[in-house]
Amino acid sequence: MNMPASGAGKWAEAGSVPASAGPIEKVLYEVKKTIVGQDQLLERLIVALLARGHILVEGVPGLAKTLAVKSLAEAIGGEFHRVQFTPDLVPADILGTRVYHQPTGEFQVSLGPVFTNLLLADEINRAPAKVQSALLEVMQERQVTIGRETRPVPNPFLVMATQNPIESEGVYPLPEAQVDRFMMKVVVDYPSVTEEFVVVERALAPAAAIGRIIDPPTLVGLQREADRVYVDPSLIEYAVQLAHASRDPGRVGLTDLARYVTFGASPRSSISLVLAARALAYVRGREYAVPEDLTDLALDVLRHRLVLSYEALSDEVTTDLILSKILANVAVPEPAGRGR
Repeated sequence: MNMPASGAGKWAEAGSVPASAGPIEKVLYEVKKTIVGQDQLLERLIVALLARGHILVEGVPGLAKTLAVKSLAEAIGGEFHRVQFTPDLVPADILGTRVYHQPTGEFQVSLGPVFTNLLLADEINRAPAKVQSALLEVMQERQVTIGRETRPVPNPFLVMATQNPIESEGVYPLPEAQVDRFMMKVVVDYPSVTEEFVVVERALAPAAAIGRIIDPPTLVGLQREADRVYVDPSLIEYAVQLAHASRDPGRVGLTDLARYVTFGASPRSSISLVLAARALAYVRGREYAVPEDLTDLALDVLRHRLVLSYEALSDEVTTDLILSKILANVAVPEPAGRGR
């Protein structure tokens, strides 16, 4: 059986990056030294970084979720911390706590692993709600309050949480308030035959070293550049229409789906969709967003914000199915560039 010697993907393998490539492209080329496939996950991670959002990743074990965020942290020169969530974890294990220092007779603050640039909350659904909710302040406000002292986390800051969809024992559902604070939920699937061959082939050799392409201050500058991407008002209206349709499918002619939706997407969804689309347009080398930027991200931004009814569970109706029908029924605006 003849197998190719290298993996296919949107970005070429490391070493072939053109001299004219921008910093984002160079970061992605560098990460591809260790990651085979997973182009969508890598693109969404970059989008979340530029849009100052957070990502929830769902996938079975062994799909390089941890390696992806760790490699990205090395490529951007940022600090990386991983927290393995377990049922016996307490909030202080994540945020930090006040420790009594006997020689001085004073309490000192011991900072937790959230004080980093990229935080991997591995198998976040293994911890009870009290621990999961400990991340609410740092995800929304980018600060942590310990006792009476409030400290900001480093900038840039990204939380990537993973959850295993195949286990039901010893896991807890994430609070809706926390789920809503994730900009995107990305579902990671198994690699193709070609990609898995390359994964195994690479496992036989020493792991490639990831070089530092940019540094955190440079990334902050790229975030500001992404902020200048033009978003036409018609695209904002489109994002709002999608959010409203998720709450009331009947408004777009999908009355039969209304019984499946208990709660639709919150206003955070339309905000997140526009911010993420703006960042994606920047990643794709444009100074303005187009409808495709929103439609490409709509499922990732909206799927975790819908609360389905028991009838939907019994009829095996998924959020992706509902959202796909909504996307098909909401009119897509005409492409518009800056000033149109």
